[in-house]
Amino acid sequence: MHDWVAGARLRTLPLSAVSVIVGTGVAVAGDPAGATGYAVRDDHAAIASLCMVVALCLQIGVNYTNDYSDGVRGTDAFRVGPARLTGSGRATPRSVLSVGLAFYGLAAVAGLAVVLMTQYWWLLAVGVVAIAAAWYYTGGKRPYGYHALGEVSVFVFFGLVPVLGTQFAQIGRITVDGWAGAVAVGFFACGALMINNIRDLAADREAGKRTLAVRIGPVAARVLYALFLKLPFLALLLPILHVPLAIVAGAALALALTAARIGLTEEEPLRLIKALQLTSLSSLAFGVLLAGSLVFDAAR
Repeated sequence: MHDWVAGARLRTLPLSAVSVIVGTGVAVAGDPAGATGYAVRDDHAAIASLCMVVALCLQIGVNYTNDYSDGVRGTDAFRVGPARLTGSGRATPRSVLSVGLAFYGLAAVAGLAVVLMTQYWWLLAVGVVAIAAAWYYTGGKRPYGYHALGEVSVFVFFGLVPVLGTQFAQIGRITVDGWAGAVAVGFFACGALMINNIRDLAADREAGKRTLAVRIGPVAARVLYALFLKLPFLALLLPILHVPLAIVAGAALALALTAARIGLTEEEPLRLIKALQLTSLSSLAFGVLLAGSLVFDAAR
């Protein structure tokens, strides 16, 4: 059980949770009914909860299917970080794949429930694309994660899609705050993937996995990682313009700068895991503080 829990990579789940937290916060702020924030729908809590299930199950699913795909390709034979289920032989490839697909199924069921409650049937197509993107990140004959497109994918599917999707499902529209929050969360996700790939850069190069970090080299990758952690705070300026209290989300900058410093200066690959953890925590702190400030302002 310990191996399977480790395979789910629970420490990275805040990156998914924060997208729904921010999406709900901007939904409250963007509710055209005004003061209560939730006057448009009386089932907002259920929708937000189901969106959280979708986000978490998709990430757990992709963690397991990545474990499977990298394991059967032999990529994890060069791995520096924590051992994977498939690559280490602690679980059979088929069992890892089955568990990953099961989590995709749970995400699909929760997503279908959101569609039935909101009657936004076009969201079904978004769900199909999200699951396909999760699988083909390292699965299939030409996984795009092996061709320097990982950061683009996480920006879209950890930032834009879940934040804006959560907001739209609750209030039926997307706001400027929604876009700002989605962009900020997307950049945090890019930072998390980049520092992970910097840690595995030598191993990925050896295995033929051409991540963006491999393509641009370690120096440029580290600089880009630091930039990814600073851009969310630039996006924060938009909510601050009309909700000054949103500036409290800037407190997460302390965590982000610490992570960036480690990413820029630390040479030992295993020590970069600390930067990954801080990236995840800074994203969560940013999202909770931003959403909380927007909800508080809307309730006044």
